[in-house]
Amino acid sequence: MRIALFVTCLADTMFPAAAKATVQLLERLGHEVVFPEDQTCCGQMHINTGYQKDALPLVRRHVRAFEPYDVVVAPSGSCVGSVRHQHAMVAAGDAGLAARASSVAARTYELSELLVDVLGVEDVGAYYPHRVTYHPTCHSLRVLRVGDKPLRLLRNVRGLTLVDLPAAEECCGFGGTFAVKNADTSTAMLADKMRHVLDTGADVCTAGDASCLMHIGGGLSRLRTGTRTVHLAEILASTEA
Repeated sequence: MRIALFVTCLADTMFPAAAKATVQLLERLGHEVVFPEDQTCCGQMHINTGYQKDALPLVRRHVRAFEPYDVVVAPSGSCVGSVRHQHAMVAAGDAGLAARASSVAARTYELSELLVDVLGVEDVGAYYPHRVTYHPTCHSLRVLRVGDKPLRLLRNVRGLTLVDLPAAEECCGFGGTFAVKNADTSTAMLADKMRHVLDTGADVCTAGDASCLMHIGGGLSRLRTGTRTVHLAEILASTEA
C-alpha cells in the first residue's frame, strides 16, 4: 500500500524520531511511505484558540497536499482529530473545499488506527524489553475513539511488560495553549498524571501524541525520576536486530 505521511509540526520540529519510526515500521510491514513536501501545519492550534479565519489557508493547503493519496497517516491523535473533525467545519463557507476536506479526512488515520483497522495487523514484529505503561491521550480517546487499539499493539510486542496506568483516562494537563493560559491548573493535572505513572513502576510511559509526552516527560525529567517517555511509533518500530 502507498501511504502518505502527515508528519505534524511537533514531530517535524521537536520529535523527528516519532516520524522516522512511523516510516520504518510501515516500510518493514511492506508498504511504501511518501512525504508530500507541500504539507505544513494543519491549523489545529489556530482553530482551538478561535482563529478559524487564519486556519482556513492552512486547511486549504493541507487538502491540496494530501488529496492525491488514498491513505494518510500521522503519529498524532490530536492532529488527525483536527483533520477529521474540524477541517470541513472551518471550510464550511466554501462548499467545494469542505467536501474535499471531508474526503481527505475520511482516509486520514492515526497510526494505531491504520495498523489495526486498515492494515489488519496487531503483531508488528516489535521487540522492546521494558516495563511500559500507556497514557491514552484526550484526542485519541475522546475525539478519534481509538479505544484499545494501542494496547492491543503493545500486548504483542515481545519482551514488553505492559502495566495498567491508574486513572488512565484523566488528562495530563497539556491541552496545547491550555498549558500556557492556565499554567497552574495544567501543572496540578500534570502532578497527578506523573504520580500515577510512577506508581506503575514503569521504565517508560508511552502515548500516541508527542505533545502529551513532551508535557509528561518534561515533568518526569525535572523530578529526575528515571522514567522516560517514548512515542508509541518508536516502540512498535523497535526490533531485536
